Amino acid sequence: MGGMKKILVISCLMMALCGVSMASTVYQVGDSAGWTSMGGVDYQDWAADKNFHAGDTLVFNYNIQFHNVKQVTSQDFETCNATFPVATYSSGSDAINLERLGHVYFICGFPGHCQAGQKIDILVSPVTSGPSPAHWPLSSRSSASSDLYFNKLYWTLSVPVLCLSLFAY
Repeated sequence: MGGMKKILVISCLMMALCGVSMASTVYQVGDSAGWTSMGGVDYQDWAADKNFHAGDTLVFNYNIQFHNVKQVTSQDFETCNATFPVATYSSGSDAINLERLGHVYFICGFPGHCQAGQKIDILVSPVTSGPSPAHWPLSSRSSASSDLYFNKLYWTLSVPVLCLSLFAY
């Protein structure tokens, strides 16, 4: 019976570790302002302090009467050309999974919106084994990423504690 308890505890620990290593992040583009040409959101500034990785998700929230999301090439991003997009999204709440490393470009296809700054260049980077977010200076962490990190940490620590308490008796 003692061997079975060890196997269950080890299984719980493995599940906790897998939950952290496979975690992805969901980003709401523009935060509470969403995807808009009004409201003064600088989308390049918004993206600048974030580390996007394959498996993360971008959520574009917007009014479908006034906006859409078009994934475009680098050249079309620079010239705000929405004529031949790689992909078009128009639900008003589009969740786009980042699947490949490198730059991914999005613009609003409504006339004048891209030129007004409604465009974003996302750099998808590989996951690195650098210092954990707990060791970053507080000024470099947003409250949303900090909350996400501590929620993951809480979940990670809760699983082994629960497993150990269940099998201690």
